[in-house]
Amino acid sequence: MTKRAFTFPGQGSQAVGMGKDLAATYQEARNVFAEVDEALGQKLSAIMFEGPDETLKLTQNAQPALMAVSVAVTRVLASRGFALKDHAAFVAGHSLGEYSALAAAEAFSLGDAARLLKIRGQAMQQAVPVGQGAMAAILGLDLETVLKAVNEAAEGNVCGVANDNAPGQVVISGHVAAVNRAIELLKAAGAKRALPLPVSAPFHCALMQPAADAMAQALNEVSINAPVVPLVANVIAAPISDPEEIKKRLVEQVTGMVRWTECVTWLVKDGGVTQLVELGSGKVLAGLAKRIVPETPVVSIGTPADVDAFLATLN
Repeated sequence: MTKRAFTFPGQGSQAVGMGKDLAATYQEARNVFAEVDEALGQKLSAIMFEGPDETLKLTQNAQPALMAVSVAVTRVLASRGFALKDHAAFVAGHSLGEYSALAAAEAFSLGDAARLLKIRGQAMQQAVPVGQGAMAAILGLDLETVLKAVNEAAEGNVCGVANDNAPGQVVISGHVAAVNRAIELLKAAGAKRALPLPVSAPFHCALMQPAADAMAQALNEVSINAPVVPLVANVIAAPISDPEEIKKRLVEQVTGMVRWTECVTWLVKDGGVTQLVELGSGKVLAGLAKRIVPETPVVSIGTPADVDAFLATLN
């Protein structure tokens, strides 16, 4: 019998037009997008469907938008007899994807998840003045080598690993000067590529502490239920279900490393998962999974055609 984990993408998976064909095809998707628009008091769905791209890419828009598409797909599947609680053993999400996972697993209401992500996006954007922080993707080196280099490069500034995405794909974050020093050290250590990323803020490092404080306050003001299946949390790469621990780990996640390689490895090796199902916009997580657990089947579901193709495999 197939044992599945549902995974939910993070920032960078957004694209103008996402969710538009879902809305055109399924009432369940239209309901999700309408509820998110109402919760935020803005026509986010219009930005998702029509753009412009630079408005969708704004962190405060991209985060709730990605969540909305993921939850829409989840609800479309549920309406066709493939409910998360009956067909997933675990959920996991990449960074903001944890909120999508928790909304899909009924730990948050949809409106609360949208509002929390809007706050999170704004707080992350405002935590560091523009031009002071940076991020870079490091390709072709192992995590230990990167950790050593960022520690050496810090020199009293902040510099750390933001995301351990897959073997040979690590993202670093911190003050601009420290990240630039780390890039040079990592090139010397044999990185295939060490590329500054076009991001608006240095996510998942200690510079995000003001945003973590904002999320601690925001999370205290919403109701969190135990999810219908456990969440494998980014910062500990282990399953959690207790609402108080979920709150704690979501706060830690703002400044902490996204341990995605370990999360996916845990799902397959310890959780016994035999299929990974990515729900939402794009196929980024499927690509990472093929590098982390190449023997494990992966499917991405983000469009009506994807829904039909996936459900056809179950018959």
